[in-house]
Amino acid sequence: MSVAETIERKLRDAFAPTALNIVDESHLHAGHIGARAEGETHFRVEIEAEAFRGGSRVDRQRQVYRVLRQELDGPVHALSVSASAPAGD
Repeated sequence: MSVAETIERKLRDAFAPTALNIVDESHLHAGHIGARAEGETHFRVEIEAEAFRGGSRVDRQRQVYRVLRQELDGPVHALSVSASAPAGD
């Protein structure tokens, strides 16, 4: 399973998102510290889930980082997170 697939599975299991977009931006960081030739080191995650309702931006990001701790301690060098709750009725 690729790193991106692992990230997707973990976020879907943890938050049951209404929207989820995972973008591998590793190619933008080729040659930088933390970049690996095989890629999958730099990601952008955009996630919308009810679990984020009422939390601050920092709290929502921390929730995502906790779920992806193993990846952040390993193959993922950088993770940009945009987390929000679905728009209200």
